[in-house]
Amino acid sequence: MSALPATTALLRESFIELSARERAAALLDKGSFRELLGPFDRIESPWLPLQGIVCQADDGAVIARGTIDGEQAVVCAIESAFQGGSIGEVSGSKIAAALELALADCERGKIVRPVVLFETGGVRLQEANLGLAVIAEIQSAIVALRAHVPVVGVIAGMVGCFGGMSLAAALCSYLVMTKQARLGMNGPEVIEQEAGIEELDSSDRRRVWQLIGGEQRARTGFADALVDDAVDDVHAAVQAAFAQGVPAAHRSERYEATLAKLAQIDPASVTPEAMREVFAASPLNVPGENA
Repeated sequence: MSALPATTALLRESFIELSARERAAALLDKGSFRELLGPFDRIESPWLPLQGIVCQADDGAVIARGTIDGEQAVVCAIESAFQGGSIGEVSGSKIAAALELALADCERGKIVRPVVLFETGGVRLQEANLGLAVIAEIQSAIVALRAHVPVVGVIAGMVGCFGGMSLAAALCSYLVMTKQARLGMNGPEVIEQEAGIEELDSSDRRRVWQLIGGEQRARTGFADALVDDAVDDVHAAVQAAFAQGVPAAHRSERYEATLAKLAQIDPASVTPEAMREVFAASPLNVPGENA
């Protein structure tokens, strides 16, 4: 698809530049946004002050109920501006509980559409064990929910999605990404630190995005829709995902095919081109403007 005219692109509202609260509101039907356990409830991390870190009143997680296309929905949005979107005991519990409540509704026949807005480096190191435990709860809730209703994940940028939360994103029924987004188990800085700069130079932004950026993830089937950084495009991709319904087989259930493809990749020479050649586009692709 040809690039948008410059004037049109400038007039489009960026999704990446919105805060987590604004992103959640942008995906819900106008006027339906209702926040649960918001800043005025002041449910903060009890562990950060012990380490001299100033808390945030919502612990970096926004939980909103409302509607999408008139259907009940819950949006869990992670705020990257607080501790890099890291998941601690409180923020993770808010997300897990919201998904578990949606599951309870679905089991009673009241369908609630779940959306998770990932913007996280993974577990909060200051709350490591507690964060890991609650990430496991989030993953479990996603797996249980997706039997009733599609679970839609969105990775917009610029932090991306890493660590245990990258596994949560992979468990979603559908995953929407922008070109600016990144998705990986380990972040570039961690890879460089642990394996050396010969393995990956984290300052080589072009290389990083070629390997784990939104376009590469969409072209290799690890994301279902690639969209421009525009509120309207992200909103439309989320709507399209729910319109697809529950997929016949989720990505995580097709592990045998994935392992077979991984066996064709030489770990000593992983290139973006080789990954694109081996990993065909996902059959679960959701229509996106640039997909």
